[in-house]
Amino acid sequence: MKSATRSASSPFVDSDQAFGTLPIGGLAKRSFDMTAAACALILFSPLFLMIMALVKLTDKGPAFYGHSRIGHNGRIFKCLKFRTMATDGDELLRNYLRDNPHAAEEWRLTRKLKDDPRVTSVGKVLRKLSLDELPQLLNIVRGEMSVVGPRPVVDEELKVYDAFAVYYLRTRPGLTGLWQISGRNDVSYETRIAFDTQYV
Repeated sequence: MKSATRSASSPFVDSDQAFGTLPIGGLAKRSFDMTAAACALILFSPLFLMIMALVKLTDKGPAFYGHSRIGHNGRIFKCLKFRTMATDGDELLRNYLRDNPHAAEEWRLTRKLKDDPRVTSVGKVLRKLSLDELPQLLNIVRGEMSVVGPRPVVDEELKVYDAFAVYYLRTRPGLTGLWQISGRNDVSYETRIAFDTQYV
C-alpha cells in the first residue's frame, strides 16, 4: 500500500485510488451526525454563551480558534475550538521547547504536552472537561466532521501516518473516537494511528 501524496486539487489523496464516494458510514452515519449535532447545539447553547464570555474576559482575544485540519479525501477545513491558549502561544511554545529538552521529546512523540505553557487558566478547565471542543458541533453540521471518527490532524501529522494515511482519508474526522477515550496524552502517537486504522 502506498503512502498518501500531495495533489493540486487536494492536500492529501490516496495514490492508488481517489475516494470520491461518501465517507465510511455513508448516508446513515451522516443523518445521525446531523441529528445529534443539531440537538446538542440547541441543548448546550446557554453553555456556549457562558464559555464565550469567559474566554473573552481572560485576555480579550477571540472566543473561537480555527486551525486547518485534513478531512475526508484530503480536504482542508477549519477545525473549531474555544480558544484555550494565549494569543502569543506559538512564541511561548518555541521558547519552552528550546529550554526544556524533555518537553521537546514529549512533543516530538505525541504532539501534546502535559504541562503546556500556552494554555490559559480558563483554558485548563475547558480542556480538562473537554468543553473546548464543543464548537466542533458546527463542523459536524457543515459536513466537515463526524460525531465519531479519527482525531483531526494537520499536514505534518498525516505524514507520520505513512501508508496508513489512506485509512484516515476514507472517513470524516471525529469529535470523539478510540484515541479520545483511551488515554489521550498517555497514548503514544503510534497507538493513536493504530486506533484510527482500527476504527476505519
